[in-house]
Amino acid sequence: MSNRSSIVDRAWEIQNRMEERIKHLGKGKYGRILLMARKPTSEEYAKTSKITFLGIILIGFIGFIIYMIRMALYPWILSFFAK
Repeated sequence: MSNRSSIVDRAWEIQNRMEERIKHLGKGKYGRILLMARKPTSEEYAKTSKITFLGIILIGFIGFIIYMIRMALYPWILSFFAK
């Protein structure tokens, strides 16, 4: 029984330390932002996901175009130095 009570006491100590750290959270540099933060609605989440997906596709497409230009121009540029 003594072992069980020591585990419970240890858990309470950890809980109290965590609560002490969190208590000052709203007073720091980013506290105001954290206090204003909220969980997004499903509509906001869907819009954010769509915009992020489109951004990833756009950046990938631009990278692919740059790659294709490089592959097309690389032999042409080498031909100048091979002479």
